[in-house]
Amino acid sequence: MLSVRNVGVRFGGIVALDGVSFDIAAGEIVGLIGPNGAGKTTLFNCLSRLYECDDGDILYDGRSLLGVPRHRIAGLGIGRTFQNLALFRSMTVLENVLTGRHCRTRRGFFTNALRLPGVAAEECDSAARARELVGILGLDSVAAVRVGELPFGTQKRVELARALACEPRLLLLDEPASGLNHEEVRELGALIRELRRRFALTVLLVEHHMSLVMEISDRVVALNFGRKIAEGAPAAVREHPELVQAYLGSAR
Repeated sequence: MLSVRNVGVRFGGIVALDGVSFDIAAGEIVGLIGPNGAGKTTLFNCLSRLYECDDGDILYDGRSLLGVPRHRIAGLGIGRTFQNLALFRSMTVLENVLTGRHCRTRRGFFTNALRLPGVAAEECDSAARARELVGILGLDSVAAVRVGELPFGTQKRVELARALACEPRLLLLDEPASGLNHEEVRELGALIRELRRRFALTVLLVEHHMSLVMEISDRVVALNFGRKIAEGAPAAVREHPELVQAYLGSAR
C-alpha cells in the first residue's frame, strides 16, 4: 500500500531524513520508532505533504504522492493525527468530527448556500457517520461539549475520531499515547487493533511508548539521525545493537 523510497529531507545544513526506505502492506500495523530528532515526524509530514522531499519518492497504491496537493491527501484515503493536538477547541466534539467529513462531501459552496437538491441528504449522511464514530470512540456523553473543556486523553480520542471520519485506508498516528496514563495506553492499544479490524485499516504508528509499539505492531522500523537503522519483527528490532545504542548511548 505504501512504499517509501530513498526519501531525503534537508533543512539548510541539517539532514532530517537520509535515504529512508521501507514498505507497508495493506492491513499491517507498522511502528516507526527512534529517539527525539530521529526524523519520525518529518517523515509523517512528508507522507501528508506538509513537507517536500528533497530526494526519493513516496508511493501510495503505486501512485507517487509528491505531485499531489496537500489538500487532496485525505481524499486519497490517508488520515492522520498530530503529535500536538490540532483540534478546534471552541467547537464541540461532534463538530470537530464532522470537519473530517469535508473531503467526502461533493457539494460546492454555491450548492450549499442555495440549498440545492442533494445537500440535505449529504449533510444527514455526514452527521450519521460522525455520530457513529463518536459512539465507537466512547465519546457519546461529551458529543455536545466544547473540546477545550475536555481532559487531554479525551481530546486524543476526538482527534482519532476526526481522522477516521475521512474514511482512510491508511491511518498515520503521531504519538497517540503521549500524555496518557498506563490504563489509557492499554486501552489505546486494544482500540487501535479493533479499529484496524472494523475498518480494514493499515496503520503507521509513531510512538515513544515502547510497550505499546511492541505489543500491537506487526513490524517495526527504527530511525536515528534521519537514517533507517533497523527493520523487522518487534522482538528482533528491540534487541538491535544500533537501536539500543541510540536510546541508551552504548550497546549492551
